[in-house]
Amino acid sequence: MDTERLILRPFTTDDAGELVRLHNDRDVMRFLNGGRPTPRETIVRETLPRFMASGFFAAEERRTGAFIGWFHLRPGGEGELELGYRLRRESWGRGYATEGSLRLIERAFAELGARRVYAQTMAVNLGSRRVMEKCGLRHVRTFWEDWEDPIDGAEQGEVEYELLREEWEARHHLVHWSDQ
Repeated sequence: MDTERLILRPFTTDDAGELVRLHNDRDVMRFLNGGRPTPRETIVRETLPRFMASGFFAAEERRTGAFIGWFHLRPGGEGELELGYRLRRESWGRGYATEGSLRLIERAFAELGARRVYAQTMAVNLGSRRVMEKCGLRHVRTFWEDWEDPIDGAEQGEVEYELLREEWEARHHLVHWSDQ
């Protein structure tokens, strides 16, 4: 799958080094595990095989071919797909998260027949929340997980955003109608 500036492709075993670098950046992992490092062995034996098997896409800059992170669109409940992303710090603030997410949302509704796309993050993760809002998802709930080892900000809870098929179709129709 391509966007104007990105190539979203399946993961391969050759991506192990890039995943290790991404998943060991304290800033990238801040809202996921508090910035703790993930051992290379865990990424090679568990994370990468899972990514290769289901709904995860390596993201590369189209112009340079540089690995910038990943996106996922994976099954949730019946007719639901969960949207997610993790990008290298150097790629933040450039619109890549929004661009890749919009492409996956389009795929979810236009190609996969989803009735709902949703995403979750920590309430304090304002950057990811802004991406979700730019993609047309709306906040539907704040909830609290019972974490064994909570990280900073966990006391403010998690948030869930969603976009329903009817909402996407209405916006998609308006965009196409205005093009004419």
